[in-house]
Amino acid sequence: MSTIQLEIVSAERDIFSGQATMVVAPGKDGDLGIAPKHTPLLTTLRPGDIEVHKTEGDIEYIYVTGGILEVQPHIVTVLADSAQHVSELDEEAVLKAKNDAEEALKGVSKKEELEHAQAQLAEAAARYNSIKRLKGKK
Repeated sequence: MSTIQLEIVSAERDIFSGQATMVVAPGKDGDLGIAPKHTPLLTTLRPGDIEVHKTEGDIEYIYVTGGILEVQPHIVTVLADSAQHVSELDEEAVLKAKNDAEEALKGVSKKEELEHAQAQLAEAAARYNSIKRLKGKK
């Protein structure tokens, strides 16, 4: 079975280091499926899950708030702004952040405030969707 080395790191810690048969990442312009010997690529990431298809057949989900993805034929490197295993996300805190972001969006009037509120809502919604997706997989 052909594999690719995957390294996911954030400023806080190393999140994942190992072999994968496939990696699916939330690219800026859409999800990217990366298989071994993929064409080199450099792109930014939006908030969402990185889906790691492990050699044992398991799938591991890692939530990233954004970052940079670099693909080389034998290694994929993710430099995440912030990252954690989806199983580590606190559902109550994520739901509260999503609701707070929705409320904050209602009261903005300036363009800068609107952009900031929209970014917060997008990240909170992505975290919430990650938790919902993980619960559906169990």
